[in-house]
Amino acid sequence: MSIRPSSGRQVPELTARVARASNPNGTPAMWIRDRLDGLWGDEDFAQWYPRDGRPGLSPAQLATVCVLQFLLDLSDRQAAEAVRCRIDFKYALGLELDDPGFHHSVLADFRDRLTEEGRADHLLDLALTRLKDAGLVTGRGRQRTDSTHVLAAVRDLTRLELITEAMRAALEELARTAPERLVGLVTEDWGKRYGRPVRLGKNPTHPATRIKNTGRDARLLLEHVHRNVPGLRPGPRVQALRRIFLQNYQVNAAGTLRWRTGEDGGLPPSAAAVVSAYDTTARYARRGHATQWTGFLAHISETCDDGQVNVITDVATAPATESDARALPGIHDRLAHRRLLPAEHLVDSGYTSVVHLDRAARDHQVALVGPLPVGGGAPQRRQRAGFGRDAFDIDFIGKQVTCPKGQVSRSWYGPYSTSSKNAAPVIVVKFARSQCGPCAVRDQCTRGSARIVGFPPQELFDLQAKARAEGHSPAWRERYSTRAGIEGTVYEFTHGHGMRRCRYRSKDKAHVQHVLTAMPPPIRHRCQRRTPQRTVTRRRGAQAPRSTTTNSLPGILGPARHPPPALMASGERLTAVPKIPDRVKLRSHCRTDHGEHRFDWCGSVG
Repeated sequence: MSIRPSSGRQVPELTARVARASNPNGTPAMWIRDRLDGLWGDEDFAQWYPRDGRPGLSPAQLATVCVLQFLLDLSDRQAAEAVRCRIDFKYALGLELDDPGFHHSVLADFRDRLTEEGRADHLLDLALTRLKDAGLVTGRGRQRTDSTHVLAAVRDLTRLELITEAMRAALEELARTAPERLVGLVTEDWGKRYGRPVRLGKNPTHPATRIKNTGRDARLLLEHVHRNVPGLRPGPRVQALRRIFLQNYQVNAAGTLRWRTGEDGGLPPSAAAVVSAYDTTARYARRGHATQWTGFLAHISETCDDGQVNVITDVATAPATESDARALPGIHDRLAHRRLLPAEHLVDSGYTSVVHLDRAARDHQVALVGPLPVGGGAPQRRQRAGFGRDAFDIDFIGKQVTCPKGQVSRSWYGPYSTSSKNAAPVIVVKFARSQCGPCAVRDQCTRGSARIVGFPPQELFDLQAKARAEGHSPAWRERYSTRAGIEGTVYEFTHGHGMRRCRYRSKDKAHVQHVLTAMPPPIRHRCQRRTPQRTVTRRRGAQAPRSTTTNSLPGILGPARHPPPALMASGERLTAVPKIPDRVKLRSHCRTDHGEHRFDWCGSVG
């Protein structure tokens, strides 16, 4: 399929005249066309398509429809219907009034194309370039970043439900791709066990029998596929069944299946455990005692300069089990690619480490502002009693450490590199048993026979001490207080734009959703600037123009504001129309120039 160039052309005269007459103050779709001159052109997507082949739909138009779809919270069918029926959509896309539009499945195909080779980030790059040209966002300012958990579009299943559902999904996939291979394999008992979605609960009847039967059936199916269908490439459901089978069962030397437990066979860590046969990228994670979920993490970065509109500059989707600190280098690399690196980057303690402070300043000239985690697991630090590392005097030149009681260390090892990229190299110093054994305060210092002290090299040690000292000053706290605003942005995305729950399965498609969710707010801010209103002279007794506002879409800068009641003329006196229920108001206003605005406010009304 090749590109059929159609974007960037002028809006047809009849479409423009009808759109202006029916929406004199514009709609979000018309604002994108008028004030951003479109977001992209077909030439921006030329590398996504081959040069020859049957001409396809304009990718620039499909990308614009996807943005409007998430801006107005429309389904695929509703978005396709809007392209076919709504005048402002035809105006934004430059279509004739009689253009039939396209089938709603085209949007799903376009999102699949966005999941390849980081194309969703390229879409965000193009939108940010347009916003930079409009003067809404610049580099070397202040930005802030935070993360939130995202729920995958899967059910929470027990281990027995998981292997049973994986078996059912694999059978359905084979029935679609190679049904002749299942002849003689599927029995009546299999139809009873896997004929419908499994719902066993936490306390199923005869659990041992179910575990044994399901494991035997899964093993038989996998061996049958491997032995009898050598030319058939296993689909994603069969591959998921193989992984789920291995993580829940083990085969001993005698060839007997055994159910894995935490004591004997061992279970995989959460970072590697598959929790759904339909989305093998989702992971179970837990933060603290209150937050536990199955899904992903979304990292959101935005500008926060005084007197400027806040603009989303980066969106990242990570596994749920990944720490925030691992996402920070990728965020800086993408911002550097977009030439939007900040001078100050405000983050919480989950992103900071002495290594990140040093790397951000050295590689990107970015001042990372955030409280350093306490780190370490020494009992003295956890209990806030006894002698922690700060109680020891470290001499880097003489390679000696002096304890609070005056004892000088006799060994100095390192620095040693660590397995984690977020951790600094460590120097290890050991005291002798003869020094710690007779000490009167030994219980306050160590539980072992001798004290061991670890710390980073001098350059990182000094940087760590400086950052922790600055964190206690009132000026630093005042400077850091701006970071709290990202909490409101995250809340708006998760509760106002549906980012909390995934619409689609797989991490790549979830990232596409997050990018398309994050793009409408800055576009809305760019289009919120009022267009100068023309002075209209009304005759006596004529109907007054209804009051409109361009701040009509829910966004991250504050709650949505409803327009004032329509005003009707009665001689020289204007009186407000009595309030009517939202359900009636939605139907009546859909016929006026407030139709699109009112639909956005009350989309949840029946």
